[in-house]
Amino acid sequence: MAGLIVCLAVLALAGAFGLWHGRRDGRMTVRVRDAEERLTAEALGVGRLGERATLVQFSSAFCQPCRATRRILAEVAGLVGGVVHVEIDAEARLDLVRSLGILRTPTVLVLDARGRIVRRASGQPRKADVIAALGEAVEGAA
Repeated sequence: MAGLIVCLAVLALAGAFGLWHGRRDGRMTVRVRDAEERLTAEALGVGRLGERATLVQFSSAFCQPCRATRRILAEVAGLVGGVVHVEIDAEARLDLVRSLGILRTPTVLVLDARGRIVRRASGQPRKADVIAALGEAVEGAA
């Protein structure tokens, strides 16, 4: 009987964790310490940032969700003028990954025109969430 109770408790905890993780994965969030962080094109190792906003994606070679995220961000960047999508290989830029607190790929940072991190998502974000975060970045820079 005790074994049955333990099994049910483990199943309940696993189910709760699955629900929590599913609701959190890919969600655009704001971190307090991100508000003071400003990134430049040089720091990211790219040619330029967007005039209105920049979508920064940290990816790795064998990351399946990174491919879908790349398509979403490229499509959203194409919808709004002055927005650039930049993809950074996390494995090649470990210094930057550590300094920004990137824990997994894909991670997406939405930067305003001044390079301030407005939002971040760990995991594959939904297109609607990216558009909303981009709207906030463009509006905040105006």
